[in-house]
Amino acid sequence: MNVATSRTEKPYYIPQADEVEVFRAAYQGRMPVLLKGPTGVGKTRFLEYMSWDLSETDEQLRMETVSCNDDLTVGDLVGRYVLEGGDTRWIDGPLLSVARTGGICYLDEIVEARKDTMVVIHSLSDHRRELPVSRLGETITAHEHFQLVVSYNPGYQSTVKDLKDSTRQRFVAIELGFPPEALETDIVAHEAGVDRQVAERLALLGRKVRAIQTDMMIEGPSTRVLIHAGRLISRGVPARRACETAVALAISDDVEVHTAIRELVTAVFAADD
Repeated sequence: MNVATSRTEKPYYIPQADEVEVFRAAYQGRMPVLLKGPTGVGKTRFLEYMSWDLSETDEQLRMETVSCNDDLTVGDLVGRYVLEGGDTRWIDGPLLSVARTGGICYLDEIVEARKDTMVVIHSLSDHRRELPVSRLGETITAHEHFQLVVSYNPGYQSTVKDLKDSTRQRFVAIELGFPPEALETDIVAHEAGVDRQVAERLALLGRKVRAIQTDMMIEGPSTRVLIHAGRLISRGVPARRACETAVALAISDDVEVHTAIRELVTAVFAADD
């Protein structure tokens, strides 16, 4: 479990718009936040940056991340009794732990959680800021510096797993999309350790591949996969091969999509021939 630690180096994050100011205002107003956006555009990095930014002392604001899935239970979030040497002992789950002590509790891809699990956050995400813990017979009032953040990808989810209005409307929503090409170039250059020219070509490739319209590619390449390609290139893998493994094969299993991406890679990196 993450705990408050000595203040670390500032996480690398370049704002796309006013998301830093909006998040800071939501935190100060004790409002929960919903982060919307495609996979790999920097939602987690943004939160790491905000955790650093919002630290009010020389201690880093605690941040707990929970990856939601179909097996996530209320006990996993809130806590449970465990057997130890014939006795039972209560252990707080991440949601209850952060609610008690303060910090950011981040529920990543919230719609992947079971519906009965999602309900537990409702009283924490309205004016009550309370968490009923039936097994303890208590209702915990959230710490002054507790912040609930959830994320989901609206373009990826089916209507079966979409957020209900009763959940969605409890949150301030911040949308993070693919960054503009110039900004994405800066990010790829920094994160992948490649020179500016390579970063520009990877950002251009990202924009061109995202423009491909096909049912076989649910999402275009994220900034993350462009960084992966750049890191392979920085370690000596030829650009075309790096883009094939980190981009084409990573985002789709469709042969036609692979062919289209390879053609774009050839065009973008033609000057390397």
